[in-house]
Amino acid sequence: MFRLLFLLPIVLCLGWYFFLRHNGVPIKQGKKGFMYILAFSAFVLGFFVLIMQITEYAPTDL
Repeated sequence: MFRLLFLLPIVLCLGWYFFLRHNGVPIKQGKKGFMYILAFSAFVLGFFVLIMQITEYAPTDL
């Protein structure tokens, strides 16, 4: 599951893109949504890195 986390921003951005296209909104007008998605994804990544550092977990410990 953790190794697939990089797909989160890709899937969210694709979903946002198709939402904009479906509703006829220009990409330039929806740019703020992409920024929110990237900021949210960076926050999630930072949270998991912090938790890994706190618990001293390494992905190879599976």
